[in-house]
Amino acid sequence: MRWLVDGYNVIRRDPELRAREAESLEAGRRALLHLLARARGRHEDGFTVVFDGARRAGGAPTAGGRIRILFSRPPSTADDELMRLARELGNGAVVVSSDRKVQDAARRAGSAVLAAEQFLEALEAPVTSPGSDTPDIKDDSEAERARDKRGNPRRLSKKARKAQRALGRLRQS
Repeated sequence: MRWLVDGYNVIRRDPELRAREAESLEAGRRALLHLLARARGRHEDGFTVVFDGARRAGGAPTAGGRIRILFSRPPSTADDELMRLARELGNGAVVVSSDRKVQDAARRAGSAVLAAEQFLEALEAPVTSPGSDTPDIKDDSEAERARDKRGNPRRLSKKARKAQRALGRLRQS
């Protein structure tokens, strides 16, 4: 599984990461990469973190291991790169972004989608064993259509189940 992370979107959703970014963009990026480096030790999945803009100083940042860093090149944006990667990887990817346009494109490509807040919460949650229960994901986007839903009314929507499985992978030891 490949996690596609909207770098600045995630940084700006967490108070600690946002504080580091206030020091400098590089400090914010480094703090996010350290957070991901700790998380990647929990499983075999890889992360691709996409940031807006070309890197100006030095070579490519070294995150090592299973973390890959991409900088969009103008006129492309990080959102464009995330959508392109989601199309390429399809259901082999989990897209992490709170940007609605990116989420919709990723879902159309067959990728699982997590909001930045869900992702950060899962990273901070204690590690669980593979057989333990994970909390249900509230699926607000389909609240209106829930009344007309056929079948089991207690079952989560397909996209919510996909997101829940992705969170379960992130929380596993």
